Amino acid sequence: MTGRVLPPAMLRYSVETPRDGWELGEDTMPESVIHDEAVALIKAVLVAWAAGGGRRALIARNLAVRWDEAHPQFGVDPDVCVLSPPPPDSPDLRSVRTWVPGHAAPTLAIEVVSDANPRKDYVVGPEKYAASGTGELWIFDPLLCGPTNYGGPFRLQVWRRGEDGTLTRSYADAGPAYSPAVGGYIVVVDGGRKIRIADDPAGTQLWPTGEESECAAKEAERAAKEAERAAKEAALTAKEAERAAKEAALARIIELERELGRRPGG
Repeated sequence: MTGRVLPPAMLRYSVETPRDGWELGEDTMPESVIHDEAVALIKAVLVAWAAGGGRRALIARNLAVRWDEAHPQFGVDPDVCVLSPPPPDSPDLRSVRTWVPGHAAPTLAIEVVSDANPRKDYVVGPEKYAASGTGELWIFDPLLCGPTNYGGPFRLQVWRRGEDGTLTRSYADAGPAYSPAVGGYIVVVDGGRKIRIADDPAGTQLWPTGEESECAAKEAERAAKEAERAAKEAALTAKEAERAAKEAALARIIELERELGRRPGG
């Protein structure tokens, strides 16, 4: 796993004061097919990951995260985020407000860069996520439409919160990259259009979605039934062959007895 070496001072944010332009918009930006499919896939993978491991986590899409009670209009709305543990009011949750008991910043947030406003995810986003307390941030740019700031655009960026509280860009390149937040490798698939998670950096052991797991289970069940049917047919064929052999042996005995009976003195 390799990444471009960038000046540390350009890769770290520790933002405490809200800034102009951090307000959450009331209107949802239209999403392209590429953006929507990338977001839907990684959310489905994370939902299955959380459910399969029995983790107490809420995987949310476009859920507002607010962290400043004095300025509740400031916030972020990640394309996908992992809230672990989930807020106690998660069934009726409209936004995360980290000053409310039981509400905490995402352990992981994911942004898929849109060509309509790539600067939002490349420049403004990391500062806001630094201020929000988010533990880890992935920025995926399927179209490589981001600005050239700090050597970009990059297909994949990973930002992690250090012990000193700052959010530092630890990876910026084409992928794969390891994610401590989920304990797996972020791999770029589908010709650079999507990301998934795998046990290995080569992406040979991809984490399935719930639908994929269900399909695999049904296919395994079908294969088992087919194997059972084939085994029964093979056993039946063997019995038929055994019966035919016995009949042939009996017929030969009868024929031999007839031949002996036809011999003189028989």
